[in-house]
Amino acid sequence: MIVTIAYGSIEGQTAKIADFIKGVATKNGFEATLIDTGREIDELFFEGVDKFILAASVHERRHPKPFETFIKTNRDALLAGSSLMLSVSLKAAFAKGREEAEDYLAEMILRTGFEPDESALVAGAVRPESYDYYEKEVVRHVVLRGRRVDLRDGIQEFTDWAALEAVVTAFLNR
Repeated sequence: MIVTIAYGSIEGQTAKIADFIKGVATKNGFEATLIDTGREIDELFFEGVDKFILAASVHERRHPKPFETFIKTNRDALLAGSSLMLSVSLKAAFAKGREEAEDYLAEMILRTGFEPDESALVAGAVRPESYDYYEKEVVRHVVLRGRRVDLRDGIQEFTDWAALEAVVTAFLNR
């Protein structure tokens, strides 16, 4: 069985998630291929691919444009296999933010015209070293408003790795 994992990562957490998923897929007997949709891709071959896992981070209410372009461009190939979409955001880390995180996914589906067979929200991470002053202020006062998260503490992951593994394993074994 073959699984293709296509991802869009801005700060690196979704790339880390994609690598983790590749390990889960391999452990479950799949041949796994990673595609970073943010890099130039010469040629893609989806022949023999049984499943697709799509993962992308959310910044400023949307998934990366190259990721969405990848989905639009390869829509027919993606429809040929079963698909799982993982939407990675800080909003998904908190109960009060999950509804908004669902909206990000719904908006992406409307923009791309592609509805995955399954989807899940995945909590992301705070990586303050990659933020400029403005981005830090937005994260602090908008994204994390009312949360006890201090950006001076450095990288803080909210990803629930065990839950992610369970979602991916269940998808792969259907």
